[in-house]
Amino acid sequence: MNTSSVLFLGKDSGTAKHRALALGALYRGVEVLDPMTFLPRNRIIDAWSWHTGGLFLEGLVKQHLFERIKRRDYDLVWVDGGGLVGPSMVLELKNRFGKIVNYNIDDPYGSRDGLRWRLYLKSVPFYDLVVVVRDCNVPEAIREGARKVLRVHMSADERAHSPRQITREEHKRWASEVAFVGTWMPERGPFIAKLIALGVPLSIYGDRWHKAPEWPLIRRYWRKPGLYNDDDYAKAIQCAKVNLGLLSKGNRDLTTTRSYEIPFLGGVLCAERTCEHTALYEEDTEAVFWNSPEECALQCFRLLNDETYRNRIAKRGNSRCILNRTTNQKILPTILQSIAGSHD
Repeated sequence: MNTSSVLFLGKDSGTAKHRALALGALYRGVEVLDPMTFLPRNRIIDAWSWHTGGLFLEGLVKQHLFERIKRRDYDLVWVDGGGLVGPSMVLELKNRFGKIVNYNIDDPYGSRDGLRWRLYLKSVPFYDLVVVVRDCNVPEAIREGARKVLRVHMSADERAHSPRQITREEHKRWASEVAFVGTWMPERGPFIAKLIALGVPLSIYGDRWHKAPEWPLIRRYWRKPGLYNDDDYAKAIQCAKVNLGLLSKGNRDLTTTRSYEIPFLGGVLCAERTCEHTALYEEDTEAVFWNSPEECALQCFRLLNDETYRNRIAKRGNSRCILNRTTNQKILPTILQSIAGSHD
């Protein structure tokens, strides 16, 4: 019999993969299964799953999942996201293996994603622990029937976001003045366009920017699609003099993963001023913040024109990030301790 201790139901990519690997350092083994891989892979299925919250798909996913794990045994089931995991699946997993936890880095209680989280919301009452990354999600999860809710910060990853040794050739390839790494969202186009109009020397990495109405202006500043390779992402951050931290308004963000990854990589974080950002980092000492594109531009120029100040922000921001313990290998044990304390 397979003795893997954790069944991880989630993506084998991005920050989900980082969490799975970090769990692997805490348990004897982690088996990663992505529920989406149990469905036919085509754009129609992907769109249907997203827009209907897995309508009519739960039974197929459940059938294939339990065929895959029928001879397995686990100490814990970790559901990362959970858009295709319905109540009957949660209950059966719990009956077979005991504790089951859900971690969701998105905002399933908000309105941005429509019906995407339909199955997740139905399943909330059946998890032993529901982990959220926004204060507003705590009472919302309780209203949905959650038995136990834990709020944690998003996190950097000790391995994926460890600073790299950068060669001269790599620095030449990735060097930039002010970088933003992230996907286009409707509120980001006007903001970036305003920074360009104010003369900020930008480099943009990310998907979907061609959809921006401001694309004719932004296009010359766009360098690459999304940086999904950890090394590429790290080098882009490290080789930028300033890194922007833009929030997702639809996700009701007060921080994003960039808020943790940039300082951990030794980059300079220049982000929107929020109560969470100012609680995490001392302003103008460990990070810089702004309320408008005009203030953002002023902060960028100050940083670009003062190397000593810029280096001091980067160094102190990195130290504070480590002190905050906002990394996977610090946060995951807190989650596991909480789930261990849950009662049936």
